[in-house]
Amino acid sequence: MRINQRGVTFIELLVVLSILVILSALALPVAKFSVRRHKEIELHENLRLIRNAIDAYHEAAAPTTPGATPKIQVKFGTDGWPPTLEALVEGEPIIGDATGKKIRFLRRVPLDPITNSYEWGMRASQDDLDSKNWGGENVWDVYCKSEEMSLDGVTKYSEW
Repeated sequence: MRINQRGVTFIELLVVLSILVILSALALPVAKFSVRRHKEIELHENLRLIRNAIDAYHEAAAPTTPGATPKIQVKFGTDGWPPTLEALVEGEPIIGDATGKKIRFLRRVPLDPITNSYEWGMRASQDDLDSKNWGGENVWDVYCKSEEMSLDGVTKYSEW
C-alpha cells in the first residue's frame, strides 16, 4: 500500500530551475542596456552642465550684449574662456567689488559616467574642432575621453 507523499520530484525541480535560468538569461541583457542608457543620459546632462558653465564664464568675461561691461577679470591669452575646468569651480573675482566676492560657475566638476573619472577631454578655442590634444590656452569645449561606441552604434562617446 502506498502512502500519500508530499513534495516535488527531481524532474519537477529541474524544470523549474531551467525556466528560471532561461528567464534570467533573457533579463540580463535588458538590465545591461538599461544601465548603459542611464549612463548615456547622465553623460549628456554633465556635458550640457559643463558647456553651459563655460558659456556663462565667457559671457561674464566678454559680454556679447551691446553696451554691457565685463563682470570678471580674465587672464591674458584666454580670450575670455576659462583657463581650466577648476576655474569654473573656484570662480573669478567680480570687477570693482571691494569685498572680494567671486562668481562661481560650477559647484564641482561632474563625473564622466562612462569613464568613471573626473577628467574630461578639453579643447581650446585655438585647437581644431576634432582635436584630442588640449592646447592649454583656455577651455572652449569638453568631451568624454572614452573611445567606446554609444548605444546607437554610430558615434563614439568622445564625439558627443
